[in-house]
Amino acid sequence: MDMTIHSDPSALIPEIALLLGAVTGLLLGAWTPRRRQWTIRVLAALACTVGLAATTVAATGPVDVVFGTYVLDTATHATRAIVLVATLLLLALCGDTVAGHRRETEFVVLVQLGALGSILLGGAADLILLFAAFLLASVPLYALAGWAKQGTAPEAALKYYLAGALAGVTTVAGVTLLFGTAGATGYDAVADGIASGPGGAAAVGLIAVLVGLAFKAGAVPAHFWVPDVADGTPPAVAAVITTLPKIGALVATYRLLDTAVPADVVDWPLIVAILAAVSMTLGNLAAFAQTSVLRLLGYSTISQVGYLLMALAVAGRAPLAQPALLFYLAAYAITNIAAFAVVAATGQRTLAGHRGLFHRDPPLAIALVVALLGLVGTPPTAVFLGKLVVFTATVDGGLVWLVALAVVNTVASLFYYLRWIAPAFGEPGPDHERPVTRARGWARGTALGAAALSLLLGLGGGVVLNTVG
Repeated sequence: MDMTIHSDPSALIPEIALLLGAVTGLLLGAWTPRRRQWTIRVLAALACTVGLAATTVAATGPVDVVFGTYVLDTATHATRAIVLVATLLLLALCGDTVAGHRRETEFVVLVQLGALGSILLGGAADLILLFAAFLLASVPLYALAGWAKQGTAPEAALKYYLAGALAGVTTVAGVTLLFGTAGATGYDAVADGIASGPGGAAAVGLIAVLVGLAFKAGAVPAHFWVPDVADGTPPAVAAVITTLPKIGALVATYRLLDTAVPADVVDWPLIVAILAAVSMTLGNLAAFAQTSVLRLLGYSTISQVGYLLMALAVAGRAPLAQPALLFYLAAYAITNIAAFAVVAATGQRTLAGHRGLFHRDPPLAIALVVALLGLVGTPPTAVFLGKLVVFTATVDGGLVWLVALAVVNTVASLFYYLRWIAPAFGEPGPDHERPVTRARGWARGTALGAAALSLLLGLGGGVVLNTVG
């Protein structure tokens, strides 16, 4: 594969566009009247659009290494595209939540910075840049978790911050150990250094870094903050926190394992396979008894990470592993946003609150069905094809037992999703909640649009997989 190494900032147009959108938006927001701060969201959407256009052009070129630490390859371009499309959907979703709010600008700026950190995670090919991107994908989202300053949001933000502080310390300790073992921070040099260094120290360092990345992805063993943050924040905030960081964290983990850590020195495929098995099983079991739809979605995201980790467990051993991961991430991001958008549109946070939704708003109820059955992996949604390709790659990689467990978990997950779908199609009770109003039009439109995208991506998945493969 052709590769060029240079220091041309023009190769980073998507990242620069997000950064300029955030900085410019913050400065303009300080002087913009509250009733006109929607212009900051428009500016952010423009930055994402510019980034998508630049990504499309860059994806046709050869593999680049910018400043010796940031790789522009298929994985990075896909990460850019997924994050930017997800950010556009999230900016639309937050319209009802932030419109006219005195901290509307801050919300939009924090989302852009979190998106930038997620993209940098996906392209990092150096341990120092990996940790810097980890911080950029974390700190803005800590503030975003407490943005509402009402209900249990401050408590959720504190839990998120404390868990993140511990994960950050663990990550930097792991980076230090890997650097001490390999004598370098670039992934290629780290791989050479680990191969000739003490394997025990490398294993401890890798596990410490994996714990930090597991925190960003919401995977076991750093998963305990996810349901609290999902349930304690507005749905728009929960959608951001459970979607954007996962994309960059999982691509970063794939690149780190596949490039920097030889499997014959540290048996990381077994470690990741165990994390995948525990994450999908724990997430599903914990979701069974939930009555809060946001906590249910929080545990659902943990189980989804378990399925995604299957592709990482066979990194370098199955040709389909990377395309499967990237496609599943795109499918998950769109479908997860659709589910949270339905909650934002209805304004209901419990299963009972969605009773009779089909009678009040049939299109929104259908969007809910597409999102929830999509998360299960039902055709023709995108997650179905994503799971199918991930399962195929995992079998090719020799982890048949993990696929068998994933199939059992997939079937089991249908139970708690149906607990949400069934009331939505039932008769409204005498005390049913008021119907969705036009005041929540942005969330409703996002739910319908994201559900439609999930179906379109599922139907056109073959073309997308050929592109990323």
